[in-house]
Amino acid sequence: MSHIKEKCYQCSGLLSGFFIVAITLLLLAQIVGRLFGFIVPSAEDFAGYSLAASTFLGLAYTFREGGHIRVTLLIQRFSPLPRRIQEGVILSLAFFLLCFLSYSCSYMVYESYIYEEVSYGYIPVPLWIPQIPVALGVIALNLAILDAWIMVIRGQKPSYSEQEDALSLEEI
Repeated sequence: MSHIKEKCYQCSGLLSGFFIVAITLLLLAQIVGRLFGFIVPSAEDFAGYSLAASTFLGLAYTFREGGHIRVTLLIQRFSPLPRRIQEGVILSLAFFLLCFLSYSCSYMVYESYIYEEVSYGYIPVPLWIPQIPVALGVIALNLAILDAWIMVIRGQKPSYSEQEDALSLEEI
């Protein structure tokens, strides 16, 4: 099961990278198009959709790799039991907030599909299509936080904690 979770997080990170490359290619096409006198229709819209997709799809991977900013100045001073309690409380709060956010994003996709909302650019795009990566990214982050919470409850170190410990050793 752990192997499947890791593949899911890696896939999320790779998709995030793919959308960053898509932004680059769209901007490059727009620049070349201006040089030769043509426009790329709705390039700004698609770049915006790609930006949202890359941001949200990258959340779970970044969390697992310890890339999110955390204030560890106080946390590092705790002994193991209080630190574990603090981690459990924070991860619990994050999990419940992300449950709400996951529901809201998924419902937003559903509403956009039901009401057939489309974008206002040159190319009308059904809005539920670019909203799907946002919802999937939030759900993936929610699963990553649940996974870290389970590890803390079992008395294990979450994966992001290993990266923080390595970074704190570099500062010394």
